[in-house]
Amino acid sequence: MKSNQSQNKESKTALEKQLSGNPFTRRSFLQSLGLGTAVLGLPKIARADDKPIQGFGKIERKDASKNWKPVSDRKIRVGIAGYGFCKFGADFAFQDHPNVEIVGVTDLFPDRCAGLAEECRCSKTYPSLEEMVKEKNIEAVFIATDPPSHARLAMEAMKHGKHVASAVPAVFGSLEDADRLIETVKSTGLNYMMFETSSFHEDCHAMRQIYDAGGFGKIIYSEGEYFHYMDKPLDSYKGWRIGTPPQWYPTHSNAYYICATGGSFTEVSCLGIPSVLDYLQPGNNHYKNPFGTEIAMFRTSEGGVSRMGVSWDTPGEGGETGRLRGQKGSYYGEFDGLVKPPSPIVLPPLPPTVEPGDHGGSHGYLMNEFVMSILLGRKPSVDVAMALNLTVAGIKAHESALKGGETLKIPQFKLA
Repeated sequence: MKSNQSQNKESKTALEKQLSGNPFTRRSFLQSLGLGTAVLGLPKIARADDKPIQGFGKIERKDASKNWKPVSDRKIRVGIAGYGFCKFGADFAFQDHPNVEIVGVTDLFPDRCAGLAEECRCSKTYPSLEEMVKEKNIEAVFIATDPPSHARLAMEAMKHGKHVASAVPAVFGSLEDADRLIETVKSTGLNYMMFETSSFHEDCHAMRQIYDAGGFGKIIYSEGEYFHYMDKPLDSYKGWRIGTPPQWYPTHSNAYYICATGGSFTEVSCLGIPSVLDYLQPGNNHYKNPFGTEIAMFRTSEGGVSRMGVSWDTPGEGGETGRLRGQKGSYYGEFDGLVKPPSPIVLPPLPPTVEPGDHGGSHGYLMNEFVMSILLGRKPSVDVAMALNLTVAGIKAHESALKGGETLKIPQFKLA
């Protein structure tokens, strides 16, 4: 039986060989992270009829903690809000990070609040986030509530001096909330991070490193897809999912350009396709949304074109995926270009107690990135400007769809 040292040496040699000129394939990338070909575990969350929710699924990485070194012995005091249908309040594993102490949890429903406290190993509960953020000993909060509340609760927390991490999207259909959110971040100087799961998928992360190293050159064309078939709406607080305009939940697809390049979308023309599903008829949802699928064509900040699609009503394989095509190279499941990609391409190490987790193995990395941004006094990877560029483009896309595909300008968000 081979020793770990021998196996690591062989893996390193194989990786160096792959990077010496051969196309950088998805399989080789996964293997370089210590993954086999079957990386997805059984999804943790399923619908009542036992069909797994598309896009969920855990990934195990054998060497996820390799080369991890603590940067501080300080523990950030964190409060967690939200333990609804997806149980996200506990699923990002703040409770497992060596630099975190969960000192408070909250959910509007007492039974859910008790469940969140148990999962987070926390004895202190609050009836609402508004009450929790009054506690001076809480330094940061994670907001995993219903999306219509994300921006309001994030601003409330920052007004009480808390760093904020939020589930997606940053705002829900409101350009006014977007303006207020970025101004709150600027005025307080606090960290805000949106937990966009696609940003730490192994393919999107590889795209980002290759792009930063100049492997793609200018991106001419990009694609992203978030296909999540819901023949019936999933349970949700106050029915927020019932009839949600697809492009109001666009970040999982838009990440395959914006998170990969750091760019943005400047204008959009989007077409919506009326749905055959009953709950996606305009008279059956309070959004008056008729569309089950919306396909947007964006102009990018570097002059390229991007097609981004979101769909609730098309059966078949689902989840989040994307592709890039640049002047020097392309990534369509693998990298193929004029130059070799940077070596090595690896995800940042996680503490030994933290697993990559759900949504394609992204949860642990997102949580760790937020924690590290506070410990090191730097902005997080998906900061408020990127979060809003990811989100607001979809709001304008839905507006375009309602206008028959009219081309609309998209507001741009920057911190500096």
